[in-house]
Amino acid sequence: MPDEASYTVRGVEQVLGLPRATVMALVAAGFVAPSRGARNELRFRFQDLVLMRTAQSLRIAHLSTRSIVRALDALRGELPAELPISGLRILAVGDAVAVRDGDSLWEAETGQLLLSFDREPSSGAVLVESLDGSTDGRAKKEALTQFDRAIALEATDDHAAEASYREAIRLDPCFEDAYLNLGAMLCEAGRCKDAVVLYDQATRHCGESPLVHFNRGIALEDRGQISHAIEAYGRALQLDPAFADAHYNSAVLMERSGDAQAALRHFSAYRRLSRSQDG
Repeated sequence: MPDEASYTVRGVEQVLGLPRATVMALVAAGFVAPSRGARNELRFRFQDLVLMRTAQSLRIAHLSTRSIVRALDALRGELPAELPISGLRILAVGDAVAVRDGDSLWEAETGQLLLSFDREPSSGAVLVESLDGSTDGRAKKEALTQFDRAIALEATDDHAAEASYREAIRLDPCFEDAYLNLGAMLCEAGRCKDAVVLYDQATRHCGESPLVHFNRGIALEDRGQISHAIEAYGRALQLDPAFADAHYNSAVLMERSGDAQAALRHFSAYRRLSRSQDG
């Protein structure tokens, strides 16, 4: 696993399954500060990928950009150089960002220990269920180990990485991040049809997730199935009407399909949501 700034924008797209527009928006908003390569291209570290994935999930959970930037700035020094600490998960609770590190819960921005939550974590956040000594808890813990192993293997052995992602999903059939990472990897290998099947599996086992439908739309778009991609983005928006990137992708495809009125509507929603999230 590289520990230098070795990921290009394209590499970030591949690993996280985020469209280029989203990657650049996260950079512009200050979530990460990439360096420049020999040809002046943007270069990202592994920590940047963790922060961007977290930022995108928290944006979907409707936290403001200002709140997320402050929280992630406080977290920067806590992130490891390579693989994430097993059990470290970042989530939205109300209008705050919290961290679960093993059995401890604490507020990201202040470091204050949280003994309990007044409300459930917001949907769309990066979550992990309690890992206890039960059979289910051990399976989830092993799924996390397989997930971290898959991330490490992606740069050197796609087949082994895929096997580890699939093992993580077998152990924890509701492991959304494993579905998303594996789906992005399959599409990069030209296997977007397999990615669509995988995302359908995620929907059956996890309940419907806006991110799963959004990435399913990307896979369908890559296959040239524009009408089905529009439907997938539409389902993501039914589940989360404030999913700005789904509006943007829908707008682009609607414009390409000749539906100028629908494209304008989605572009307008994207601009409105982007402004509100930056507030």
